[in-house]
Amino acid sequence: MTSYHPIVTADWLLEHLDDDNVRVLDASVLAEETPDEFRVHPGAEAYQEEHIPGAFFADLLTVFSDTKATVPLTAVSHEAFVTLARGLGIHDDTTVVIYDRGPLVNASFTASDWASRLWWQFRLAGHEDVYVLAGGLPQWKKQAGPLTDEIPLAAAGTFTGSHRPELLADINDVRRAMHDDQTVIMNCLSLEDFRGESGRYPRKGHIPGSTHVFFGDLSREDGTLPLPERLHEQFRESGVLDADKRVITYCGGGVAATWNALVLTSLGREPAVYDGSLMEWTSDDANPLTLPEDS
Repeated sequence: MTSYHPIVTADWLLEHLDDDNVRVLDASVLAEETPDEFRVHPGAEAYQEEHIPGAFFADLLTVFSDTKATVPLTAVSHEAFVTLARGLGIHDDTTVVIYDRGPLVNASFTASDWASRLWWQFRLAGHEDVYVLAGGLPQWKKQAGPLTDEIPLAAAGTFTGSHRPELLADINDVRRAMHDDQTVIMNCLSLEDFRGESGRYPRKGHIPGSTHVFFGDLSREDGTLPLPERLHEQFRESGVLDADKRVITYCGGGVAATWNALVLTSLGREPAVYDGSLMEWTSDDANPLTLPEDS
C-alpha cells in the first residue's frame, strides 16, 4: 500500500500560501437538505464576497460537470478537464489544495465532500499532488486565516495528466458487481437514506449487496480524518480493506462517495466512484433496490 495523506491543515496552508507551486481552488457549493429535498446553489457569489487569497473558483455544478449528460454532476471528459485545469494555471507539477464551505448549510459534520469531489476528478485525471483543506473555509476562519475579495489572475497552465479509468465506475460496473464477491459496493449516504427511510430519491432503498459507511462519520470536528486505527474499525466489517477486492463507492449524486474514496485512499485503498450513483440508478425501474425488510 502506498503512503499518501490527502488532507492538509490550515496551518500547513498558511505556511505555503505564497509558494509559487501551490494553487488553491475554492470548490464551494451551497447545499441545503430537508427530509424530502436536497437543493444546491453555485458557490460563485460566496467566493466573490470572500475567499482564501490567491484561490481560484472551480464551479462544480456547471463547469466541472458535463451539463449535457442525462445525470447532473457527471464528470467531464479527460480532455475537457485538462483544458479546465490549464485555465486555472495548473501544471503537472502543481500542488493543488481544494476547499469548500462545508457539506451542507448548518451541517453537524465537517466532511468536505464538495472539495473531495474535485479532488477525485483531479485523481481521475492522473494528478496525484492534490489535497483537501481540512475543515474548509470554516476552519480557515477559526484559525484567523486571511481572506480577500480580490479575484486572482494566472497564466495558462500546461497540465496534461493521464486518465485513470479504474477510479470511475459506470452503471454496468455496478450491475456486474452485485453478482461479484470480489467487489464491495459501498453506500456513503446517511443510515436513513440507506434504509429507505427518507424521501430524497424517486425510489427508496440501496443497491443490493451494498455495505454502508456514512461519509459524515469519517471526519473529526476540525475536518481532519480520524486516526487510522479508528478508520480501520469503522471500515472493518464492510470488507473494503481487503486488498484483493475492488471497491465501488456511491451516494446520491457522486459527491459524498468521493469523501469515502478519499478516506480509503488515505488507508492505501483506491476505490472507483459510481459517478451516476442513485440519481442514475433509481431512474430505471429495472435497476433493483433493497430495503431492510427484504434482507
